[in-house]
Amino acid sequence: MSYYEEYKPRKQEGIWHFLNRLLFILIVFAVITLIICAFMSPLRQQREQVERLDDLKKQIEAQKAILDRRKREVDLLKNDPSYVEVLARDRLDLMKDGETIFRMDPSASPSASKLKLRSQ
Repeated sequence: MSYYEEYKPRKQEGIWHFLNRLLFILIVFAVITLIICAFMSPLRQQREQVERLDDLKKQIEAQKAILDRRKREVDLLKNDPSYVEVLARDRLDLMKDGETIFRMDPSASPSASKLKLRSQ
C-alpha cells in the first residue's frame, strides 16, 4: 500500500450526494421555467398583433371595395346619361309614357307577410 493511496478522493455517496444532485436539477428546472416565462408574453403579444393585422387587412379590402364602387358610380354619373336618367327617375318617382314600374318593399320579409295573412 502506498503512502498516497489514503489521500485518493473517495466517491461521495450517501444523502449529501443525492441532495446536491437534486438541488442541481431543481436549479436547472427553475432556469428553464424562467426562460419560458420570459418568452411567453412577447409571443402572446405577437399573436395578438398578427390577429389585429389580419383584421386591419380585411377592413382595408372592404374599404377598397367601397372605393371601387364609388369610383364606378362617379364614372357612370359623369359619362353615362342613361344611368343619370334612370337614377333621377327612380329618386323622383317619375316614369315615361307607357312604362310600368314595379316596386318591391325591401323591409317586408316573407315571414312577416305570412304572419299578416294569418292574423286577418
